[in-house]
Amino acid sequence: MRSELRRAAVVLVGVTLAGIALGLLWLWLAPRVPLISNGKAVFSADSEGEETAAVDGTFVLLALGFGVLSAAVVFWFNRRGGIAVVVALALGGILGSVLAWGTGYLLGPEQDVVAHARAVGRGVVFDAPLGLRAKGALLAWPLAAMIVHLALTALFAPRDPEPEWLPPGPDHRV
Repeated sequence: MRSELRRAAVVLVGVTLAGIALGLLWLWLAPRVPLISNGKAVFSADSEGEETAAVDGTFVLLALGFGVLSAAVVFWFNRRGGIAVVVALALGGILGSVLAWGTGYLLGPEQDVVAHARAVGRGVVFDAPLGLRAKGALLAWPLAAMIVHLALTALFAPRDPEPEWLPPGPDHRV
């Protein structure tokens, strides 16, 4: 039991810290949402732009990839399984997603939109803060990790030996 909890702790910490890499990739790959100020209010510079949805979509796609990768790595090193390792994988995926969201938000464009609009001036296009509008995107990593880990376990995990079946006969009772 102690060794399983130790393995689970390593999985939890490792998967959670991978959230920093996800946040940095998201920051690098997500499109920027252009804003513009008229001096009184801040507006979207491209009213028909799809950048806002693409920011969430980029996070989801990256999180799905991290979920697949983390499940494969955890399965590779812990083929014997154990409920604690699987729970640590799911919890680590949630914490990693939250850490990625925070990393992208903190390292991304200026968060104070009003102050930034005043600083750049009237009529100048600037980037909106990086953020998730669809909070359900935070579940992409743990859900992908659970599905992939379950599939790998079903396909490649060690099996219990099958019981021997004896044919019915006068010496054997059914």
